[in-house]
Formats: sequence, structure tokens, C-alpha cells
Amino acid sequence: MAFTLEEIATRFGGDIIGDRTHRVSNLAPLDQAGPEHLAFLANPKYLSQVDTTQAGAVLINADDLAKLASPDGRNFIVTPNPYAYFARVAQAFIDLAAPKAMPGVHPGAHVDASAQVAASAVIGPNVTVEAGAVIGENVRLDANVFVGRGTRIGAGSHLYPNVTVYHGCTLGERAIVQAGAVIGSDGFGFAPDFVGEGDARTGSWVKIPQVGGVTIGPDVEIGANTTIDRGAMADTVIEQCVKIDNLVQIAHNCRIGAYTVIAGCAGIAGSTTIGKHCMIGGAVGIAGHVTLGDYVIITAKSGVSKSLLKPGLYTSAFPAVEHAEWNKSAALLRNLDKLRDRIKALEAAVAAQTGAGKA
Repeated sequence: MAFTLEEIATRFGGDIIGDRTHRVSNLAPLDQAGPEHLAFLANPKYLSQVDTTQAGAVLINADDLAKLASPDGRNFIVTPNPYAYFARVAQAFIDLAAPKAMPGVHPGAHVDASAQVAASAVIGPNVTVEAGAVIGENVRLDANVFVGRGTRIGAGSHLYPNVTVYHGCTLGERAIVQAGAVIGSDGFGFAPDFVGEGDARTGSWVKIPQVGGVTIGPDVEIGANTTIDRGAMADTVIEQCVKIDNLVQIAHNCRIGAYTVIAGCAGIAGSTTIGKHCMIGGAVGIAGHVTLGDYVIITAKSGVSKSLLKPGLYTSAFPAVEHAEWNKSAALLRNLDKLRDRIKALEAAVAAQTGAGKA
């Protein structure tokens, strides 16, 4: 399970400097690599490690290669984006090492007679595929996956154990859904029907049927235990190549633009639109019915309560500081209204004195 540098460059591109026949069988960090490893430099901060690494070859860009003290006698693959190149090569190594699942339906699975399942699909133990569902070519459904009626799973998709996809949803080609994710659960929709005030108040919340679905584009990845709610009437939409981390909540009727990434524990309320190529940090909270434009970046733990239409970096969270320092800052915040009143009084006094001097 080793590749020559020639074979790697033929498959993924790049210019080879050094021995084209050198073979590598795995990847490793610069400071841990040996002759059998391919390493990479993505951050110039670690340039000095390239001079001392024992790696059989290093993925590097041309600018960083020119800065090396002694590149002679060593092997490099020169590419504009070594990090992305590394990711593609890593996929190739994983594909070689991973055991190949055999197509077919496990005896313990339940597949409705009206469902369409491609012959190349792998249907694991205790999987349920309901009526009218369509499972595309080379789809893999691991143990305990549930696919609701009329749902479509695109070719090449992989749903890990215990994933639930409710009825009437669509997953595009090559989707990856990690364990425990739930797609198409009811959106949080309730109409208030109360009369009176205080203890005399009567009535209840009336559930609003969520009759939309979830539409997910190609090449989307959804993390473990993430939930994506179905729309109230129209679909919740996740566009192509969106990458969603673990434990993310996306509410009903949201639309997430192509190539956006969302980090863990983010919560996005209903009817929010997020543009293309956005980056949403961990534990970000986004209020409902707001719009984020393309190329918006929200840093971790920020709260978004209004639309942000201009590209750029936005922050609303307090960074961590020592406890005593935070207490001092909190005390100042609590007294801002008093400070404001004192400033207004001083301004009035100065204005009065200035007026008296002119008179």
C-alpha cells in the first residue's frame, strides 16, 4: 500500500523535486515523519522543521521552498495548496486501508417492497427503509439507520450508524452523515392561543404541522448528533459542499449557502438565510429571520440578532480573562448608566459656565 512520488503527482498534480521513484506508505507530521512518510508544510511558522525532517518527501508551495536553507538532495512535491493536497492524498491512503463493504441488504434489515435500492448499495443490520424511498448507487447505510418514506439518498452517500432521515427528505450525491444525526424532524412551530393574564390565563400552544422537507445538496457533510429540522411549508435547504460539525442545530426553513462551514454547538433559529462561503464559529447563536451575506465570518460564541449583509469578520463574545479582571469589568458595566448621568451633568455644568462667561 505504497505510492511512488511519480504516482502521487500523476494522480493529484504538482511538480516533483528529487527522486520520483521514492515510495511513501503513509502521512505524518514534519517532526515525526520517517523515510516512508509524506509530510506537508501549510504554515510558514514550521518552516525550520522542513530543514530537519526525516520525511521521505514534503508537500510545499514554491514560495516556502525558496526560503529553505538546504533543499538539495531531498524530495518535494511543489503545489500551491499543500494542505488541500495532503487531504486528497490522505483520502487515497484511507481508501486503500479501509475494508471494502460488500453490496447487498443485510438479513436483519427491513426494506419496504416499494423502495428502490440500487444493487451496488450496502444496507447494514437493523436498517429500515420505508415505502417509496430511493437509495442510489454505492450508497452505504450502516447499522440502525432509518430512512423515511419517499426520502431519496443520492449516489455515493454514506450514513453512519443510528442516523435518522425522516420522510420526504432529499440528500444529494456523496453526502456524509455522521452517527446519530437527525434530518427532517419537526421544526419548532407552535401558535399561542391564550386568553387572560396572570393566574387567570387559560389556553395552550397549538402545534403547527411541519409539512415541508429538507433538501441537501451534493458533497455535504453533517456531523454527529446534528439536527436539521424540516420546513413548516417550504423545505429547509442545505446547498452544495456545506460542512456542518457535530451538535449543530439548524431550525426549520433555514437556507445555508454553498461552501459554508458551521462549527460545533452552533444554533441557527428558524427562517435564517446564510450566504455562500460563510464561516460560523463554535457555539454561535443566530436569531431567526435574519440574513447573513456571502463571505461572512462569525467568531466563536458570538450572538447574531440582526442581519449582517457585508462580507467580513464579526464578533460579539467576550474573550476569557482572569476571574478577578472579569469581576472588575462587570462592575464597570453595571455602573455605566450612573457614569452616563454624571457625564451629562458635567456637560450641562460646563455649558452653563461657558454661557455665563460669554454673558
